[in-house]
Amino acid sequence: MAAATVRRSPYKDFLQPALQRRFATASLCVLAIAYLQALLLANWSSWFWSWFPLGPTGFRAVSFFFCGILIIILRISQYHPGLRTSDSGFHTFLRYAPKLETVETLLTYTLSAFIFSFIYLWSLSDKSGFEFITYFSADRARLNEKPLFLISHLVLLGVYQAVRHLYKDVDRLSLGVARPQNGSKKPEEGDAALQMRRFRDQLPAMLVSTINQAATGLMISVVIYPITVRGPIWRTTLVFLRPLYNLPRSNMLPSSLPFSIPTLFRCFLVSLLLMFAWNAANTAFSLFLVKYPLKNGRPLTSDSKDPNGSLLNGLKNKKLSIKCFAMWELAFIARDFPDRRKAIYEDIDRKDGPMWSQVYKICLEVLKSMETNMDAYIAPPAPPAASAADAAAEQQKVHTTDPPREEPIFQPLPQRKGLRNQVEKAVNQATLSPGQGSQLSPAAKKAVDSAKQQLLKMQKEATGTDDTQGLFRDAALRVLHSAVGFPFRQPYRRRLAHAVLGDPYGEPSLYINAACALAGLAENSLREDKYGHVQRDVAALIRALTGLVRRLERFRGIGEDTGGALGVHWTDVEGVRDCPEVDEVLEAVRDALRRLVEAFGPYARDLRLSLGDMRLAREAAGIVRGEAEMEEVGNGRGGR
Repeated sequence: MAAATVRRSPYKDFLQPALQRRFATASLCVLAIAYLQALLLANWSSWFWSWFPLGPTGFRAVSFFFCGILIIILRISQYHPGLRTSDSGFHTFLRYAPKLETVETLLTYTLSAFIFSFIYLWSLSDKSGFEFITYFSADRARLNEKPLFLISHLVLLGVYQAVRHLYKDVDRLSLGVARPQNGSKKPEEGDAALQMRRFRDQLPAMLVSTINQAATGLMISVVIYPITVRGPIWRTTLVFLRPLYNLPRSNMLPSSLPFSIPTLFRCFLVSLLLMFAWNAANTAFSLFLVKYPLKNGRPLTSDSKDPNGSLLNGLKNKKLSIKCFAMWELAFIARDFPDRRKAIYEDIDRKDGPMWSQVYKICLEVLKSMETNMDAYIAPPAPPAASAADAAAEQQKVHTTDPPREEPIFQPLPQRKGLRNQVEKAVNQATLSPGQGSQLSPAAKKAVDSAKQQLLKMQKEATGTDDTQGLFRDAALRVLHSAVGFPFRQPYRRRLAHAVLGDPYGEPSLYINAACALAGLAENSLREDKYGHVQRDVAALIRALTGLVRRLERFRGIGEDTGGALGVHWTDVEGVRDCPEVDEVLEAVRDALRRLVEAFGPYARDLRLSLGDMRLAREAAGIVRGEAEMEEVGNGRGGR
């Protein structure tokens, strides 16, 4: 009877429950803030019903919570690891503006603001002055513009926040890394209590940011409301309320704008409530969803029937978020969990090869993908493909007879001499035989040169210079220095991150964790790999990391005066050659190489590493050693 096959659970079966628990924690934070906002708007005439959750305060809290949970749902549907890689802000706009996610973001924020505005108006007392219908005398009902302005202001605030959300790429999750720890083990930053303290510590900064955004949103509404939305919203509201109230038949707007000091102050206060709820939802989601890939202090896949198989499934996943979390977990295993490391070393009967071999291949492919990205970025554009008409013309049969002659059949007219005739002849030649040069007569050339001189003279009188190209360049640089030209700049940081980290998203933690995982597994194999499978790949790993570090340094321009393979683009008016994302990845790969050289240096000869290999590796890793010690390592002394 055949043995039962152990089912390999996909990695997402362990990642999704963990993300759902973190989503629940973030939702609880939003609910707590919604309840506090409901208490602020409660009518404290009755002490019990002012705070009791099953009364009006509870209904108000649930409504405010719904406005915040809409943002959490938006983040769940659109979250992604990695920064958006493009050469300029204009390229980013062209890529993401037509997408459905952009419309979804705008609708979510405006819907949240619309619901929040009506819940707020419902919570106000009758003496607040924000009722929809006012009575001047007897039954003369009039439409009050104050609540219309408040609703319009909050909806415009939603549009402003949606644009800001898209511009700052709030949907990005900044994943962590599992770097080697020196000395005592630090408390886990992924602990729930510590994450809650981090959220609490960010509350003052959130409050300051909320005040600034609310003030900016109010100024935008004061400018936009009378120009665009005042007339349509006034007429639309009259259409809906006339069947219910005895309102005038005229759609004439009030003579004065609802911009009194009390009205603007109340709009500012309600903006603070709504904006703080949005900022709290975004901050809670960004904090709690990037907790360590651990469950009860163990890796996520520890509960799987085949932990190594589930981890491999995550490492091979094509979805960037799942792959990043799996690589993060592998880096933790390589650093903190000896039992899982031993399981990787001893798992040699797997279908596609030993576990170590597959992990080594996957991590090395991730690191080498940076070289592929750089080659693709600097490669010249491919020539355009031949059209179908050109391909058909090439396949035509060869003529067996000569084509008919194209000589004129009538006697040519006598040629007239003069400037007009010479110009017509030159134009015909330039049109019918381009690239053959001009054959103007001396008189025609003199006329062309005279016209050119006149144009240059007029330009010099108007601008003070006759350098046409310089004028265009100076005008372009003036535009790029201004706020209008900011989206069209191509900073060195954006171009280098695009070239090294890939497209459309580049996550530095993926490459850092891959380097840390390889170095950790190889370094610990000296004590824990009883079969010695890891050591067979150490030489190739050291050579690969050495080549990668040297390639990144050349591309980055470290130690060179040329500025690297990219240099500074002419639109980069600031000219700052700085890229923290790529520098962080380079330092992680260099540190991994340093750990391998220090751990396996005494065994270089046994690993078939030459003196030249070790010298290049030490230079790339930034290790300064004496010549005698390097010679000792090269000769293989101090055996294993």
